[in-house]
Amino acid sequence: MPSLYAEIEIDAPKLKVWQALVQKDQWMYWNTFLYDCDASRPFKQGQEVLLSLRRIPGEEETEFEPLVTLIQPEVCLKWFSAIPGLQNEHVFELQEIDRERTKYIHREAFSGWLARIFWPFIRADEQQGLRRMARELKQYVEYR
Repeated sequence: MPSLYAEIEIDAPKLKVWQALVQKDQWMYWNTFLYDCDASRPFKQGQEVLLSLRRIPGEEETEFEPLVTLIQPEVCLKWFSAIPGLQNEHVFELQEIDRERTKYIHREAFSGWLARIFWPFIRADEQQGLRRMARELKQYVEYR
């Protein structure tokens, strides 16, 4: 199963990082990878949200409607999206390094027969997007 991974250490407590991550209506101020398309649909386990992503700056946004499968406050946010032949899971994890430092981890896994076809075309750009989001989250949380 093709997958991507990004991590970064953030000089802030887990609660502060968590709040920035789950307040998707505030993403417009720091996040150039993922976008909130409907602020009236907050992250809630078992419900869908409407999001879009931009793998590289300047690229057209791709909308998707993932199902939130897990919310464990200050620990994990997970969602799953699918179209016929392609499934995708995003996992955001926070690990406490100490009271004032947090490790942010973002994993993304693809499955389905279309994953093998699309993977060579999106792999590098999608990885760049995950890393960019990690750096932007770090900057946003540390300097606000």
